[in-house]
Amino acid sequence: MSLRIGDTAPDFQAETTEGPIRFHDWIGSSWAVMFSHPKDFTPVCTTELGYMAKLKPEFDKRQTKIIGLSVDPVDNHKRWANDIKETQGHAPNYPMIGDTDLKISKAWGMLPADLEGTCEGRTPADNQTVRNVFVVGPDKKIKLIIAYPMTTGRNFDEVLRVLDSLQLTAKHKVATPVNWKQGDDVIIAGSVSDEDAKKIYPQGWKAPRPYLRVVPQPR
Repeated sequence: MSLRIGDTAPDFQAETTEGPIRFHDWIGSSWAVMFSHPKDFTPVCTTELGYMAKLKPEFDKRQTKIIGLSVDPVDNHKRWANDIKETQGHAPNYPMIGDTDLKISKAWGMLPADLEGTCEGRTPADNQTVRNVFVVGPDKKIKLIIAYPMTTGRNFDEVLRVLDSLQLTAKHKVATPVNWKQGDDVIIAGSVSDEDAKKIYPQGWKAPRPYLRVVPQPR
């Protein structure tokens, strides 16, 4: 199964380092970021898990929950956490899913649906496609999918930036331009007519082209 932006995030029950969850219930009315890992005790993922722990207060400010997924057992995740704390300065402060039967990885399109077996005996190279970032909205719809190769560490500052854009554009009828960051000007959405835009932005807007209507970020 191939997931796309706008699809409902597959629900699942799982064991995590913070106890059992049902994914949709765990999200509740929050936003969520799920990021996946091909194997415990891998070097790039070690740096990522530590940095995500450091960034967690920023996600908390945005009412966004974080959850990690690895195809190894939860007990391995807990042992890995010690290495992460010692080498990165921050241990995971969010749940880590144990996907030992690979069901979640397959349901989310990261491994072939017809793949047989469990995590036992599989190498990081076997699981190299389990390297995604998903942002899920309170409506349980997928808002963002980013896939990374094993040798490239993920940019979680960029995930925060995109989250700011997603939350802003979910609330206001605007879009964010290239390299936008919090506080920059935005673009009036194409679905808003000039007539309606005048009601929302009575002060007007800059328009280098009729289809490119620029206004300050709404608050």
